[in-house]
Amino acid sequence: MSRATFRPRAWWALLALTFAAFLLLGLMISLAVSIGEIAIPVATTAKAVSNRLFGSAFELSRIHQGIIWDYRLSRALVAASAGASLALCGAILQALLRNPLAEPYVLGISAGASTGAVCVMVLGFGYGVLTLSSGAFIGAVIAFVLVGILATGAGGSSERIILCGVAGSQLFNALTSYIVTTSANAEQARGVLFWLLGSLSGVRWPDVYLSVPIAVAGFAVFLVYARALDAFAFGTDAAASLGIAVRRVQIALFGVTAVMTAAFVSIVGSIGFVGLVIPHAARFIVGPSHARLLPATAFGGSIFMVLADIISRIIIPQQILPIGVVTALFGAPAFAVILYRVRRSA
Repeated sequence: MSRATFRPRAWWALLALTFAAFLLLGLMISLAVSIGEIAIPVATTAKAVSNRLFGSAFELSRIHQGIIWDYRLSRALVAASAGASLALCGAILQALLRNPLAEPYVLGISAGASTGAVCVMVLGFGYGVLTLSSGAFIGAVIAFVLVGILATGAGGSSERIILCGVAGSQLFNALTSYIVTTSANAEQARGVLFWLLGSLSGVRWPDVYLSVPIAVAGFAVFLVYARALDAFAFGTDAAASLGIAVRRVQIALFGVTAVMTAAFVSIVGSIGFVGLVIPHAARFIVGPSHARLLPATAFGGSIFMVLADIISRIIIPQQILPIGVVTALFGAPAFAVILYRVRRSA
């Protein structure tokens, strides 16, 4: 088959896969809005959205309108944005560090966010001015800066960045445990634990207005560097020989990854395995080229997170599980399968 005949077929296949991903994501969001303690037909969901966006006059109960628009739709959109962002950050870190086990929390960002949130919730830092999300974001940024300083002093190699991230995570996890153990009452300790496991219960439309632009902007930045990320697969020396400004690209991508992770940890808490599993699954489907991998990873992370949110609300009647528990229950076995397949292929 010649290149002239292959390329159009490859583009048609890519377009078909993209269209299917859009449809599947739309279906998942529709199901997330419809499924719950109060079942709502998809047609009713469409009418409620049309009433709010286009000024339609469909007759709906105020209860259904409120559940759809004020609670479930905003929750589903934040879940999709968080899933896409965490998965993209995982793909970027795996490329930059050339480590298949790298994920957004390898830089200690999640642990720092947890400490910041606990300082606001338990110790009352901010004197009522800082919210839980604000404290988490500040803690995440502090953790990233600290790990960056340690990694720079240690030489800045990929292995040492990971080791510094592990050390930073242990430090901030120890601080969080100390604060909760010595200063929190039972109710505060329960709230901290629930937040640390990841929760979408408190998200509303202001969180959508923050999370969707962050996810879109981060995806756009990563896509611009797709060629550079392909070059990093052969090592930093090979990337430099291809004309890639290695240090500038690393600083830019590490910075964007840190900001995205910090923002979403501050919104939804600590959610693991999304950035670890989804990039590997996307590679099995579309291959290692980042021009294809990044869109596939974004769609995969969105779909996975929305599905996990649905399961967290229905798996136990009249009780909502932390979404981090669901992602771990499904992510850990999936990652074991991925490791086994990688070992067999090797």
